[in-house]
Amino acid sequence: NNCVIDQMMQDRTLLGKLFRKCGQKELDFLTNSGLWFGFMLGIIQLVVALFWENPWALSIGGTIVGLATNWLALKWIFEPVNPTKFGPFLLQGQFLRRQTEVAREFSAFFANNVLTSEKLWGSILNDPSTKPSFDLLFAGRLRKFACVLAGGVGVLPGGGLLNGVASRAIAKLPNHLHVLHPYVDKTLGLQETLRTQMERMTSAKFERVLHPIFEEDELTLILAGGFLGFLAGLVQQGIETGYFWEWSSRRVEWIRKTLGLGGSGEKEEKSPQQI
Repeated sequence: NNCVIDQMMQDRTLLGKLFRKCGQKELDFLTNSGLWFGFMLGIIQLVVALFWENPWALSIGGTIVGLATNWLALKWIFEPVNPTKFGPFLLQGQFLRRQTEVAREFSAFFANNVLTSEKLWGSILNDPSTKPSFDLLFAGRLRKFACVLAGGVGVLPGGGLLNGVASRAIAKLPNHLHVLHPYVDKTLGLQETLRTQMERMTSAKFERVLHPIFEEDELTLILAGGFLGFLAGLVQQGIETGYFWEWSSRRVEWIRKTLGLGGSGEKEEKSPQQI
């Protein structure tokens, strides 16, 4: 756990890269679904506007459409968690239907970027929670090996000597580990192990792989959709009532006067000197 957490804390981009690799399709869906959901909900808004002649109907409707669009998109990605029969259809969240694909991408990313032999050995030799245990284990193995060798000649080395040798060996160990990394990566087979375990997860557990990242900003996404929908409705309202064009013409007139271009429809009189 410390190996993974430390890397994520030291390089914050790792989590972002993992999220994009495993959840890019869901992110694209969240972005692009606004077109389809917005179109369908906009038809309902159009029908309401035909029967409710109120200039604020467009702004209110835009807000509701914006809120509902992002909310529906998020629900579509993660719900229902378990496969659910609905007539002839089998419904399940878009992310959950990709469990096999995501498991493959997730395991490959971790095996090649996070849980490599180099990173694991670095954590074992430097993490305060693992280094003391490793030092004791290494010293114990070295002591047994030395006793076996020394027993053959009838000379047993002292404990202080063995401890000193173990300390020097541990200090030099990082300089010689690079030859082991390919073997360790191949032997551990972390990518295959992670992939298999993720494929065996229940839908409820697998849903928690990605959903917590969205949950932190779900409310923000929904409110942002509502705000943008309100602005779009407000612009529509301004065009419908003519206020937008009136405001635009006043702005143009003010700019012309500020730049000394004169008012619209007025001819600038010439001075005697100019004549």
